Amino acid sequence: MSDQNADITLEIGEEEFTFQLTPQDVTKYFNAITQNNKVAPGHNLLMTTVEQSRRASLKALLGNPVMVMQLAGTLLEEYGPDVEVVVKKRSSTLSA
Repeated sequence: MSDQNADITLEIGEEEFTFQLTPQDVTKYFNAITQNNKVAPGHNLLMTTVEQSRRASLKALLGNPVMVMQLAGTLLEEYGPDVEVVVKKRSSTLSA
C-alpha cells in the first residue's frame, strides 16, 4: 500500500459513514488498548476519524460497547493491507 491514508465508508443500517484513517490514527488506537481499556480506544478511533458532519449521528449509535468494537474491527480490517502470510512448521528434530 503506497498511500497509507484511506477513506473508508461503512454502511450502518441505512446510513453511510466515511472515515479518514491515517497510520497515526491506527497507531494511536493500538497504543491506547490495555487489558482493562478496549472500548474507549475504539470509540475514540471512530469519533476522530469520521467525517465531522456525521459525528453526531455516529455518536448516537455508539452507546453499545459491542457495536463500538464491531465497527472499529470492521474499519481496521478494511484499512489493513491484503498480505498473505504462511507460517512454516518448525523442525521437530533437535540439532546437536
